Amino acid sequence: MSNQSFVSSDEIRSRFSKAMSDMYRQEVPQYGTLLDLVADINKDVLAAQPELKAQLERSGEISRLGVERHGAIRLGTAQELSNIRRVFGVMGMSAVGYYDLSVAGVPVHSTAFRPVHETQLTANPFRVFTSLLRLELIEDEALRARAADILARREIFTARTLALVAQAEQDGGLSSADADEFVSEALNTFRWHAQATVTAQTYRDLLNAHRLVADVVCFHGPHINHLTPRTLSIDDAQVEMPRRGISAKDVIEGPPRRQHPILLRQTSFKALEEAIAFTDDTGATSGTHTARFGEIEQRGVALTAKGRALYDELLASVRSIDGQGSASASYGDRLAQAFEAFPDDLDAMREQALAFFKYSVTQAGAAADASQTDGLSLSALVDAGFVKADPIVYEDFLPVSAAGIFQSNLGGTEQRSYSANAAKSRFEADLGASVQDEIALYAATQQRSIDEVAKTFASVATV
Repeated sequence: MSNQSFVSSDEIRSRFSKAMSDMYRQEVPQYGTLLDLVADINKDVLAAQPELKAQLERSGEISRLGVERHGAIRLGTAQELSNIRRVFGVMGMSAVGYYDLSVAGVPVHSTAFRPVHETQLTANPFRVFTSLLRLELIEDEALRARAADILARREIFTARTLALVAQAEQDGGLSSADADEFVSEALNTFRWHAQATVTAQTYRDLLNAHRLVADVVCFHGPHINHLTPRTLSIDDAQVEMPRRGISAKDVIEGPPRRQHPILLRQTSFKALEEAIAFTDDTGATSGTHTARFGEIEQRGVALTAKGRALYDELLASVRSIDGQGSASASYGDRLAQAFEAFPDDLDAMREQALAFFKYSVTQAGAAADASQTDGLSLSALVDAGFVKADPIVYEDFLPVSAAGIFQSNLGGTEQRSYSANAAKSRFEADLGASVQDEIALYAATQQRSIDEVAKTFASVATV
């Protein structure tokens, strides 16, 4: 089979993302309401902010806005993690970042599978936050062994899914027909199954250990537990959710509201209480499970290592005041006050090297003669209007925010404390690959844009 007959990984990812969204809309009716709400808010924001609309058009983000989704799954074994890496690899998605959520009392560590190059992200930025259960954090040895035995007996992928993955790996791609079959087969891994794989007592025992442990261990596979659209104003979404019958969580996770958003802000509606049947049921469904929920996110500019250090310092100063974190009644006010120390101006963030930017030659720059531009640095070219600096959107996640979303949708009482116990090397061994450094990826995107500018302006230094 020739390469010309293969569909691109971008196309496979787009097909899968759409299929996942259609499936989740059927499984979680309020998800449709959420999509409508986000679409309405984005339309209003773009109409009210022409400069933002122009920026999104230049960066290519406006074309992806309506289809942008991130999902989240929780896996139980190293083999599941390794195989999901291969499945996402067919879609052009790589593991980016390592997140230790044990520090927040959640017994998992995680990565995000996503496209890594700006052209891939423009085509479709679908990403899946993927967590692996850490059984070693279950203190009860007998219960830990029981959970491991249950997980060892399950297979979350259909045989045909793995066969198509192997075919894609060997041949270098899939035909359109095979890609459609791959999407259909792989989707089965993420479906909700109301039939548990354990007895009611085993479910209760694991639930008592941690609600998330029960969610991972007691079912046929890693049902997608949320699928998140991107809004241009999460504060408006937070206000609008109750008006449309959606019960929003109390606090928006992440940095405070700003004129120029940074990193990631998230909110969610409360998890569904879904009927389930256990293996020892004799008749009708006898239990319920609470884990899946709806989420909305707003993405801001990606921060450099310097900017991220400042962000972490300011966030820690707020969360450590009374030990309650975002649960404190005064959290929002204190957060906004602390972040006054972080410049809310794109030029200042650029000049202080706090954030990443994508540079492009403007019409004025293309028309300028050498006498106007000779010897000008990149910053001077931007100031003169010959080069445009647009913020690079943050494509990744925040550990504290992820833990806050997890905890708020696991019953509200999950504040168990685990020692910070990052195990990145073990995670990568289970994954079968190294996770990529997200800051290095943003730096590479920025540098590629600088290299392009340097083709017009020789005075711009490249590395």
